Amino acid sequence: MSTVQNDQIDNITDGMHLLVQAFKKNEIDTIYGLVGIPVTDLARHAQEEGIRYIGFRHEQSAGNAAAISGYLTKKPGICLTVSAPGFLNGLTALANATVNGFPMIQISGSSDRAIIDLQQGDYEELDQMNVAKAFAKAAYRINKPEDIAIGLARAIRAATSGRPGGVYLDVTTALLGSVIDKAEAEKTLFKVETPAPKSIPSSDSIIKALELLSKSKKPLVLLGKGAAYSQADNLIKEFLEKTGIPYLPMSMAKGLLSDDHPQCAAAARSLVLKNADTVMLIGARLNWLLSHGKGKHWNPDVRFIQLEIDPKEIDSNRPIEVPVVGDIESSMELLVSGLEKISIKTDPTWIQDIENDKETNIEKMTTKLETVTSPMNYYNALKIVKEVVDSHKDIYLVNEGANTLDDTRNVVNMYYPRRRLDCGTWGVMGIGMGFAIGAAITSGKPILAIEGDSAFGFSGMEIETICRYKLPITIVIFNNGGIYRGDHKNLGGGTDPSPTTLMASARYDKLIEAFGGTPYNATTQDELKDAITKGIESLKPTLINCVIDTETGTESGHITSLNPKTGVKS
Repeated sequence: MSTVQNDQIDNITDGMHLLVQAFKKNEIDTIYGLVGIPVTDLARHAQEEGIRYIGFRHEQSAGNAAAISGYLTKKPGICLTVSAPGFLNGLTALANATVNGFPMIQISGSSDRAIIDLQQGDYEELDQMNVAKAFAKAAYRINKPEDIAIGLARAIRAATSGRPGGVYLDVTTALLGSVIDKAEAEKTLFKVETPAPKSIPSSDSIIKALELLSKSKKPLVLLGKGAAYSQADNLIKEFLEKTGIPYLPMSMAKGLLSDDHPQCAAAARSLVLKNADTVMLIGARLNWLLSHGKGKHWNPDVRFIQLEIDPKEIDSNRPIEVPVVGDIESSMELLVSGLEKISIKTDPTWIQDIENDKETNIEKMTTKLETVTSPMNYYNALKIVKEVVDSHKDIYLVNEGANTLDDTRNVVNMYYPRRRLDCGTWGVMGIGMGFAIGAAITSGKPILAIEGDSAFGFSGMEIETICRYKLPITIVIFNNGGIYRGDHKNLGGGTDPSPTTLMASARYDKLIEAFGGTPYNATTQDELKDAITKGIESLKPTLINCVIDTETGTESGHITSLNPKTGVKS
């Protein structure tokens, strides 16, 4: 080859390399994905350039890992998939990220546009961008290499600004292979500046909020995962402690202030919702998780203050008397400083009522936890989980299931912000292994995943990923042999199991043994405590099959009321 030809090759680049350079320019250091046509070389080039690539067994888990990384860092997690079916597999995680407000970008390869648009039958033909629009906060396609940096910038801004969410970025096969002059390509690269600018609430709304709280006899602050995402931890703590207002954390807001904080009203949830006369929502929505702010669980005369980045969320279910529209950190800064002029002191009688109710409910819970059964049930097994977490307070807890989710949330205390990662707004199953891997990669700390046996099945093959990357993840599977419980019968009398029955005899611990991880089978509390402790402290992939009674658990966990009602006897 002549010198002229060599010089020509040295002076060109292609779409794949340019996209990797755009990643680096924007400090994207990790990609979660599953490779194949047309993105395999893109992953290789990213790895070559020092970007960590974490390869999964299913795109949905890769997307969940990217989403939880975004939640923990406030920077969009990146999920890379192939076209059509791979894109669709990742789309579930993308939609879940959008609903939960997690910043994430799914980048998928796609086939020839000209053939797709005429529906002529290309390899994995699908109009991916238009499919994604219904499920993502935004969707873009990059067609020209000179637009790669702009396309990535638009995705980053859309994913992180306002209420965060999932963004789809379509990269065609033609784009990835396209050639461009290297010098010209480098001129297109840039770093996105201030992708999520502050949104300052009006001073009037701050004053109104403080005045309403100052007049309230029974105020309550309700913390949502948006409050945890904001990382305004110190400001929220300062505001609550200066005012003395009790607070109720939603599931993923547990640990924003320690669950054993004296103002935490989690153990008196029913009482505070039913009796509070003013509720300040911080990063929480009045959706189904809060009965839409209506009905028997709520004081019908309650007045609402809502700290919310998205004005469209205001008045979504109940009239909001004081909307404070802005980012939570800016809002909390102004609320804390406003306390210098408007003093708030919570009525001691309200605090005492809450304390009395907490004592009663804690006593009831203690009785459940201390009751010894053989086999174990949810509560006495979770007593052990609680004890281990209490002695490893900095651990990340991933949790999914029905009863496994609900009971763990009620029993196990969290001590630091953003340490509890669970099903979130949709209450979906299948987030477990993806969230565990994403949290382990992002934090570098030990992860404890408490899984229902049914929930684990959605993403269980990712234990191979966990072992391949030698991640410090300990998985506990609450095995009661069923969806909800394992003792249901086939109403038709046949030999097939019932629709909710799984294998109670399954030895899930054997699965991780196949991949070189550490297995345990726990049938007693002592065995369970020993296994969890050793798993966490070993910093090695560990899976514990925790055998519990097939008759323990309720239909749909704590949301049985959402099942359709029928007067027909079966």
